[in-house]
Amino acid sequence: MHLIGLQQVRALAGSRILLDDITLGLEAGARVGVLGPNGAGKSTLLRILAGTGEIASGLRTVTGGVEIAMLSQQDDFTPEMTVAEAIHAGKEAHEWATDPKIRQIHTGLLADVPLDALVANLSGGQRRRVALAAALTAPAQVLCLDEPTNHLDVEGVDWLVRHLQERFSGSGKNKGALVVVTHDRWFLDALCTRVWEVVPGIELGNGRPQLPGRIEFYDGSYAAYVLARAERARQNDLAAQKRENLLRKELAWLRRGAPARTSKPRFRIAAAETLIADVPPPRDNVELLKMATARLGKDVVDLEDVSLSFPQPEGEPKVILDEVTWRLAPAERVGIVGVNGAGKTTLLRLLEGVLPPSAGRVKTGKTVKIATLSQATHELDAVADLRVVEAVNEVAATITVGGKELTASQLTERLGFTKSRAWTQVKELSGGERRRLQLMRLLMSEPNVLLLDEPTNDLDTDTLAAMEDLLDSFPGTLVVVSHDRYLLERVTDHQVALLGDGKLRDLPGGVEQYLEMRRAQAQGANVALTGFDKTEQSNDETAGDQVASDEHSAASSTLSAAERRLKQKEADKLERQLQKANQAVEKLHAKLEEVSAQAMTSEKAQEQLAQLGRDLQAANEQVEELEMAWLEAAAEL
Repeated sequence: MHLIGLQQVRALAGSRILLDDITLGLEAGARVGVLGPNGAGKSTLLRILAGTGEIASGLRTVTGGVEIAMLSQQDDFTPEMTVAEAIHAGKEAHEWATDPKIRQIHTGLLADVPLDALVANLSGGQRRRVALAAALTAPAQVLCLDEPTNHLDVEGVDWLVRHLQERFSGSGKNKGALVVVTHDRWFLDALCTRVWEVVPGIELGNGRPQLPGRIEFYDGSYAAYVLARAERARQNDLAAQKRENLLRKELAWLRRGAPARTSKPRFRIAAAETLIADVPPPRDNVELLKMATARLGKDVVDLEDVSLSFPQPEGEPKVILDEVTWRLAPAERVGIVGVNGAGKTTLLRLLEGVLPPSAGRVKTGKTVKIATLSQATHELDAVADLRVVEAVNEVAATITVGGKELTASQLTERLGFTKSRAWTQVKELSGGERRRLQLMRLLMSEPNVLLLDEPTNDLDTDTLAAMEDLLDSFPGTLVVVSHDRYLLERVTDHQVALLGDGKLRDLPGGVEQYLEMRRAQAQGANVALTGFDKTEQSNDETAGDQVASDEHSAASSTLSAAERRLKQKEADKLERQLQKANQAVEKLHAKLEEVSAQAMTSEKAQEQLAQLGRDLQAANEQVEELEMAWLEAAAEL
């Protein structure tokens, strides 16, 4: 059933055409993810769909009786509001408290937020969750969410996905539809069934008109979108090659001497000029460059019987770590997950050496050179008045990348800054631009240990992919705190968890194991958890679970760094052998099909067919053996 439609809609940003000739429809049961680079017009599109944004021309239609709820990136709560009033405006408690679906939303998002608390006293993350709860509890068929995963931890994102899947499954008017702007790729892949990509407009210059932004439509989840987009890019490259060949021929024809040019037909000259004029400048592709890395020795950072706590105005001190021993190995890649307030950022500051422990010691290797990417990009405050080029030049005037020496201005261009943006003051940059500049300044200092605190903040999906490619090739030790499950599972080899009880726990089962642990805690179940700490069994009265901790640290209960490297090499070798074996099976299948067509009339082909059958059976057995060996090696890792 059709719910909302746009016909030839134009949207402006000041005097600039942001989007033009946008025609689309939203049907019941649709779950749409909106993607695009920062500033492309995603939020503008969402506001137009919700009816809160203005359109310069075109038509917006809404089926009668359809209600729409909108979550903006900025809430409009008044400070004197209570949480209950902000969520259930104008309603008495008895009107909503008896609804189990509303109670479920309160439990999932507001477990730590009292309903009688004033909005003015809430943290930024709590206000965001209150705004999200207000949108989810609204009696609406269409839900428009702008960056709903901001300020949600891994557990919160998982809850939101399950809630929205249940709410918008199926079809029919009562099921409604979802449109969500987000850069969380795991969220998109788990929830959305369609992707709308907002492609930004291009300023052509030289008196030529601007090419406005447009929307490209893809069916399927985020993974399907990535594959379809890659195929479109391949086809566009082929078309561009054909066009360049035609342009080259036209230009060569025009340059065959001035005397002959007067006799050339004017339409051929006009066609060539059209080809030249129609070439838009390439987009400012973001390229994150691999810098040199300082040598890293055997010792990195060791936490030895470390305890850390902070005094509270009332009651007992808040314990972040309680006698924790943790040893980071060279080239180790670890992700940290945990509940909000458990101390993930504090743990990074402890590893960095800027925060001393309450007890125990933090031992840092002599060759260690640490660089930290903070959440708030506060490292750029000191260079806020400098231009982008000057901020890069402050770290190094020139750097060598891939055997080529790049100046500061060349580097900023490679980072995706146009010549005009390269001379913009740092304080005037967007959040995504600040993030790119911050990361590259860190890498230019040649660190061998990277500590990343929510590195995905403010980055669009293309820049995230570029950053992940860069981190894949980083040879040093990597520690990542992030609620972006896609990033954690892509760039780290294993994860650890902070659950708020002072212990640091290994997660052999990854993020999914952490979510299962949290769900079990919420249900008050008894959960046995394997930990890094040296404590014996302890009771967690808040969650009602009983936690069993190992007698030894993770260093003594898992593979050593040297053993892990050998096992990893063995697993990589098996993976390469498995890939070759699978390719051999595919070739045998193709050969079988070819020979089968001849076997009816040729005795020689029949003999060849029998031999191919024996070869295929042997190849399949080899694949099975390699698969079992690879699984065993992966299990040990």
